[in-house]
Parts: sequence; structure tokens; C-alpha cells
Amino acid sequence: MNKSEDNIVDYLVMCIGNRDGGDDAIGPYIADKLTQEKVDLVVLDCGIVPENFTSVVKRNNPNNLIIIDAVEMGLSSGEIRIVPKEKIGVMHISTHGIPISVLINYLEQYVENIFFIGIQPEVMSGEISENVKVSGEKLVKIIKNNSLGQVKIYKDGNSKRLTA
Repeated sequence: MNKSEDNIVDYLVMCIGNRDGGDDAIGPYIADKLTQEKVDLVVLDCGIVPENFTSVVKRNNPNNLIIIDAVEMGLSSGEIRIVPKEKIGVMHISTHGIPISVLINYLEQYVENIFFIGIQPEVMSGEISENVKVSGEKLVKIIKNNSLGQVKIYKDGNSKRLTA
């Protein structure tokens, strides 16, 4: 990976989700909160088309990319996990144009460190559930304080399919 020193940012955050999809809206919710906090990182609200933002990632040339989405992991609602690359193919995320694994494989050409963070949804229609909203606030603080080490790593490969 060749990085130009011209335009490097340390962290870029891609927040994915459907604002009208219950807990699937957690990505855009976090994007809104991080933007309000005026954190020193690039925040993208990618909606349900994260593939449309790959040029923004490449242009910003981040050292670290955080991708946030609602992910069915078979955990209690609101649980937050860093999902290792080898587990991503096991998870089904049905509300987006391309699988997250394909997006990450593509972006690995341009970004050295990619962290995929999943938040366990409770509902996939209506408003964001309170558990997931509280977890979103917690994740905003973790990102703001540069404390990703506080997030547990997902270890169980037995995930259910998302219901959208």
C-alpha cells in the first residue's frame, strides 16, 4: 500500500444504515452524534450505499477506517463488537447494496487498518430501540476518546440472518 503524505487523516468513520429501519439507523445516528461533537476525524453518513463513498475514503487517505453498522450477531440488543474480517462473511447484512466483506476487501487496498464495528439490533422497523441508542452513545464516547480497545471482539460464528 502506497500512501501519499499529501492528504492523510488519522481516522475516517463510515456509518452505515437505513434511517427508517429501526435499529439499522444506528449508523446514521452515530454519524449525527459524532458530527455534533465536532471530533477531529472524518465522519461519513453512508446510508445504505457505502460503496458510493469509496472515493471519499481514497481521497482522505486515512490510516484507520472504522465502519459501523447494525449486525445480527445473536447477542443481546445493543451489544457492541469489533467483528474480525474472517467472521464477516458469516454475518448477513441484508439492507445494503453489496456485502460488507466485499466493501472491506476493496478498501484494504487503500487503508492499512480497518475496524468493522457491529451493534446488535433489536428491531428493524420504526424507531431506534432504547438499548441500541444507548450503545450508540457509548460508541460515540469510545471513538471520541480514541478507546477502541474497550470494544470486545466478536468470537462466535453462529450468527442469525438479519430481518429487515
